[in-house]
Amino acid sequence: MNNLLILPLLIPLCAAALLLLFKNNVPAQRRLSILSLLATLAAAVALLYQVRTVGIQTLYMGAWLPPYGIVFAADMLAALLVLITTIVAICCLLFSFGTVGEQRERSYYYSFFQFLLVGVNGSFLTGDLFNLFVCFEVMLISSYALIVLGGTKRQLRETLKYIMINILSSTLFVAAVAYLYGVTGTLNMADLSLRIAESGQGGILNVIAVLFMIVFSLKAGLFLFFWLPGSYSVPPAAVSALFGALLTKVGVYALLRTFTLMFYHDPGVTHSWLAGMAAATMLLGALGAIAYSDVQRIMNYNVIVSVGFLVLGLAAASHAALDGVVFYLLHDMIAKALLFILGGLLIRIAGTSKLTEMGGLIRQHPALGWMFFLAALSIAGIPPLSGFPGKLLIVQGALEQQYYWLTGLSLLSSLIVLYSLVRLFMGAFWGEAKPQAKAGKTPSFAMYASAAGLTILMVLIGLGAEWVYSFVSDAGNTLANPDIYIQAVMKE
Repeated sequence: MNNLLILPLLIPLCAAALLLLFKNNVPAQRRLSILSLLATLAAAVALLYQVRTVGIQTLYMGAWLPPYGIVFAADMLAALLVLITTIVAICCLLFSFGTVGEQRERSYYYSFFQFLLVGVNGSFLTGDLFNLFVCFEVMLISSYALIVLGGTKRQLRETLKYIMINILSSTLFVAAVAYLYGVTGTLNMADLSLRIAESGQGGILNVIAVLFMIVFSLKAGLFLFFWLPGSYSVPPAAVSALFGALLTKVGVYALLRTFTLMFYHDPGVTHSWLAGMAAATMLLGALGAIAYSDVQRIMNYNVIVSVGFLVLGLAAASHAALDGVVFYLLHDMIAKALLFILGGLLIRIAGTSKLTEMGGLIRQHPALGWMFFLAALSIAGIPPLSGFPGKLLIVQGALEQQYYWLTGLSLLSSLIVLYSLVRLFMGAFWGEAKPQAKAGKTPSFAMYASAAGLTILMVLIGLGAEWVYSFVSDAGNTLANPDIYIQAVMKE
């Protein structure tokens, strides 16, 4: 048992409750929030060190051993995701100071921020499906509040759509969990893997697998992403950055865990569906990214493309592809947070989100311009930045599985993504300043610091890819060989 495992949930949970007492003291809320995240970061680093040196960490609540009790488990994948989640959250929190507005800060913004982290970290660390559902709901309820804070007509409209979609997916989630429990008699992920292997996946289990695929695809924005571009456009930039970096990635993580640990015995059914949905997501997302001249829409569709690319690696399911999924997942969490923060700064300075009303900003804000350019190159997978190693491994894995047309489509979508972001860069930072642009606001040091921190991390991961890969390959090996996870959790 390892009590350290619960700290990434317990620290933000206690902070969220404590923040409720400081409703009208905004400076105290800010200080407490940042202290909470720094403590969570320390716990995440310690957890990663333990997983690296000792192996998979487990915590059995109430000392009830599987399959009877609730179990939390941290393999290398979960530990890495918790660490990157905390780093991204710190940068988004710094960007929140001075951008979300005092009205939101007095409306429990920081409490909801912390509760959302509880749900995200809990989703990465839980070892049973029902607890995954609970963590999803904690995360989603917090996201409802963060989207609607401000109360504009557009926010209310998009929040209603966002809530309805997630209520539908949560209902399907409960139904899928109930059916699976009825068939197998357990909800522990490791035990489920053993039961499904014993019974032989097929028939009703394939139906349940497709139901889980629909649920997690809705939450990840895989193919069924019609709700995402509008919903991610209405909250403040700090919230959009948090959502773009974390929420869809929790859905991708759920797909990854479900279809490498439990439903991997009949890839002709499950992984073929995943491959088709990945192809459609990459293509439609890329077309959406070049169809709009609105900065927020372009960024939102770039989130969708990356989800399709990650699921391509899951569909291929070779060792190289799974290594690539882990590497690219870590990169994408950082890069998308950076992209949304830079987009928020851009809109704040220009006073508009319309690309046609921007121009010439590189003269007054060169640091912002070149950080955006680096982010664009990294997201497109240009070496030596952090997006290249993951993309290379996924492409290699897809070719190993003879997914030639999918590989070609993924490379085409990467070129389109590069074009969409370079077009945004050229339109906003080069040329002549548009006289019709509204008077914008000057960013603070904290806003620039949050962007600079993520940019430096993105570059360092790319330059230190070999060192990072030593962690990534450990996570990929556990995904490719589910017996490692099963033996650690079941204590076989």
